[in-house]
Amino acid sequence: MKNHNYEALQEELKKRPNILITTHRGPDGDAMGSSLALYQVLKAQGYEVSVVVPNSYPKFLHWLPCNKEVVEFEGNEEKAQALIDDAELIFCLDFNDLSRTDMMSESLQNSTATFVMIDHHQDPSDFANIMFSVPGISSTAQLVYEFNEQMGWNKLLTVDIAQCIYTGLVTDTGSFRFSSVDTRTHEIAAKLIELGLEQADIHQKLFDNNKESRLKLLGYCLSEKLEVLPEYHTAVMSLSQEELDQFNFVKGDTEGFVNYALSIDGVILTAFFVQNENKVKISFRSLNDFRANLLSKKHFKGGGHINAAGGIFEGSLEEAIHKFKTLLPDYKKELIANR
Repeated sequence: MKNHNYEALQEELKKRPNILITTHRGPDGDAMGSSLALYQVLKAQGYEVSVVVPNSYPKFLHWLPCNKEVVEFEGNEEKAQALIDDAELIFCLDFNDLSRTDMMSESLQNSTATFVMIDHHQDPSDFANIMFSVPGISSTAQLVYEFNEQMGWNKLLTVDIAQCIYTGLVTDTGSFRFSSVDTRTHEIAAKLIELGLEQADIHQKLFDNNKESRLKLLGYCLSEKLEVLPEYHTAVMSLSQEELDQFNFVKGDTEGFVNYALSIDGVILTAFFVQNENKVKISFRSLNDFRANLLSKKHFKGGGHINAAGGIFEGSLEEAIHKFKTLLPDYKKELIANR
């Protein structure tokens, strides 16, 4: 861990501060699972704690224990701002730069609170006073489990907390299939099951509750919008706002779509472009040592993991795709080397 100063954090907690937990824009399973797990552990010790996230997140995560306590900044600015202003200790989970909180970043930058980062992404910035940064670990949820262990808090774990941690583990590891998974990841999963966790129930809630419209959208995306560029070992998919509307899109419906293209034999890099008003959200996935996060950071204001990253393009869908394709010749040798 980088700057893993447990003693400094213990001193801050002795002050019984007002605590706020936050995460990145467009929270995923790891972001919400780790945040709500930490929330419950701190509440069990009598702390005043709130969870504020930048914006909405997929409905398939709304079953998580204590989800009703989450405040979304977008649409609830006054309430969220008051919680940020009152916070004396702010835990930042699953992100390592305040820019990842988007519309919340200015409010956080103006806060006088002590910041604590718990995160597993590469190249953390130095905004946090106390850092628990472990790039390469499977998930922030795994890091939160180990953080609780080091703090002597694991005796406070309940089935509800286990459900939150397991959700982060399973979603950020692709159901334990990514290379970031190690023996420790499985050991933690086993410990959670020993607490009484029913993992099959969580998988059903996360992955087996598709709407008909979502499956039709996936079928359309694969049959009509998938483009393979063999010369660059790359695949591209995209969806316009009109196409999303056609299939009654709701937030979370395209979760995981980008991974389908990466399963094509010979493809090393995939990019999935989704129109969002005057911006385009981009998901990147890659294999082997091709650093999708660096491509995203350099050209699309993004970042993430080596093989899983995201970015944003300000402009039209067509312009975003065109820019990406014009970059591919610069990465051709690297893509070929990673076949």
